[in-house]
Amino acid sequence: MRYLAFHHNGKPRGTNNNQDSLLQHELAVMESILESKKQHRKIVKAGIARWVKEFQDGRIEIKTVDDLKKLIEIDIELQKDELL
Repeated sequence: MRYLAFHHNGKPRGTNNNQDSLLQHELAVMESILESKKQHRKIVKAGIARWVKEFQDGRIEIKTVDDLKKLIEIDIELQKDELL
């Protein structure tokens, strides 16, 4: 006959280990997502800087600001996630 060891909370021993493993996995996934967003912000910021430089150099006319607008919107969205 096999006996199960129980924690003081009445759950079989090992359940907390499973929960810890799940939490560790979720934490690793969240860290990965945050790192990706950090890299995406670098790309967006570089794109904005390049757009501004090209605009200052006269290679972009004011009527073609859609790319800049999209880059700024993406940057704002990425920043919102950092505040949560």
